[in-house]
Amino acid sequence: MSLRVLKVPLRSVYDMIYSYFIHKLTTTLAKNHSQIVIEDLNVSGLIKNGKLSKAIADSGFYEFRRQLTYKTQLYGSKLIIADRFFPSSKLCPKCGQKKDKLPLSERVYRCENNNCDWIADRDYSASLNLLGLAEPDVMPVEMKTPKSINEAGTNKQIMSNIV
Repeated sequence: MSLRVLKVPLRSVYDMIYSYFIHKLTTTLAKNHSQIVIEDLNVSGLIKNGKLSKAIADSGFYEFRRQLTYKTQLYGSKLIIADRFFPSSKLCPKCGQKKDKLPLSERVYRCENNNCDWIADRDYSASLNLLGLAEPDVMPVEMKTPKSINEAGTNKQIMSNIV
C-alpha cells in the first residue's frame, strides 16, 4: 500500500480560505443585521495608488458586494450603498463640517470647526457618517467621543464602540 501526496499550489489554498471567509462574513452580516451600509468605492482609482494596488486588487470588493447584495435579499435585511462621492471621511460626524482636503496619510480626523472638538480615527469617523445613512430607528452603535488624542485611532477604542 502506498501513500499519495496531493500537491496543491499555495495560491489555490489561499483562494479557498478567502472564498470561505467571504461567504461566512456576508452570511453573518445579512442574517444578524437588519441594515448594512457600505460604500461604492472607485476601485479602479484606488488601484492606481502604487502602495495599495496589490492589496486592493486581492481584496475582492466586488465579490463581497455581490454576495452581500443577494444575501440581504435572501435573509430580508436592507443593503444601503453610499454613493461613491459621499464624503464619509471628510465629514465631521458631530457637527457635519466638511473638510476640503484630507490626504490618506492623515489617519486622525480633527474637525476644523472652532465650536466642535471632534478628534478621532479617520476610519471610525467615516463609519459613523455611514451609520447616519441607516434608518434612524435601528442605529445600534452609541456614538462615543475619545477623551484624548492618544485614545483616537486605537483599535481598543474603535472595537469598544462597535461591539
